Amino acid sequence: MSMKGFKNMRRVIGLSSFFILLSIFSFGQNKTVKWYSIQEAEKLARANPRPLIIDTYTDWCGWCKKLDQETFSNPVIAEMLNTKFYPVKFNAEGKEPVTFLGMNFINDGKYGKAHQLAVALLRGELSYPNIVFFNEKLQLITNVPGYRDAKQMEILLSFIAEKAYEKTNFQEYEKNFKGKVE
Repeated sequence: MSMKGFKNMRRVIGLSSFFILLSIFSFGQNKTVKWYSIQEAEKLARANPRPLIIDTYTDWCGWCKKLDQETFSNPVIAEMLNTKFYPVKFNAEGKEPVTFLGMNFINDGKYGKAHQLAVALLRGELSYPNIVFFNEKLQLITNVPGYRDAKQMEILLSFIAEKAYEKTNFQEYEKNFKGKVE
């Protein structure tokens, strides 16, 4: 092999190694969820239909914080939320007025600290965290109270994103689910 061929081969190997390391480094990075306001998500869903997931939380809720730190920070979960849903964070005790689906909601103290929208989304069953799902037509599918780890959340997100709820029950779907979360 000539000296010129050897230098070219070294350059190719060096660049290949660099790109391999770069892709490994990028893959290992936690992806973050792009959270929307409920108004932004509604507008996006009307323009480009996709289901909504609404993380209904409170500032004082320890399980809500754990959901953020351990579940929503998982790269598989973040990727699913960013590509298959319009993810929304909604403070159930927030003070800002909200317009959603053509209706105005406020926090007027009528429901203790709870915002009217939280009461409507959770059908009066105020527990946190509580994940609310709307389909791509902005129709309420269900709400799921309580903390879910990344494996549990992956199954739930997949069940909704694939519209499996239209064909089977969650328990059957869960039995056959093969996920990516380790």
